[in-house]
Amino acid sequence: MPMFPLGKAFLPGSLLMVQIFEPRYRVLVHDCLEMTEPEFGVVMIERGSEVGGGDTRSPVGAVARLLRVEELQNGRISVVAGIGRRILVQQWLPDNPYPYASVEDWPDEGLAVVDPVLLGSVSDRCRRSAELAAALGDPGVDPTVMISDDPSLATFQLAGLAPLSDFDRYRVLCGPGAGDRLAVLAELLETVEDVLTFRMQR
Repeated sequence: MPMFPLGKAFLPGSLLMVQIFEPRYRVLVHDCLEMTEPEFGVVMIERGSEVGGGDTRSPVGAVARLLRVEELQNGRISVVAGIGRRILVQQWLPDNPYPYASVEDWPDEGLAVVDPVLLGSVSDRCRRSAELAAALGDPGVDPTVMISDDPSLATFQLAGLAPLSDFDRYRVLCGPGAGDRLAVLAELLETVEDVLTFRMQR
């Protein structure tokens, strides 16, 4: 699968919006547009830069499906893609000219059942944290976002709603099942809430 390593963790149910200028990724986009399924994989860069290669890439990612592509006057390509199913990289293949990997889908393990009380509690905490972050002027936070009734998708969306770091979002992405992700979120929120409370008191 064509791969686009990025400096962020993208979760199922989210949108990828990026302007592409590097030639090899321009080729990736044009190649994807020729496919029956215009998809590519996204993984987080753990160390290194998005530009030029030589990076260390995470093994867990997700599939991005092209929704809109626009050629800009400055030579860049504006891309909007929807993030869908989770994938696990089996092997990185030689760049040609962009990164390429052998991947397999990684669906939820076990039953997609979560404790509804815990889900409700975590959902409320995520939304309150997002509201506090927005009040503090943090960018890219939308406390009004709608959360799916599907527990599996909801855990990813809540991780996107909460003001988490990309490495923390990646921890959620790696949770084998919805219950695991919910437990990770509950743990991460403790630190998030403490930090936000401290910032509000300054």
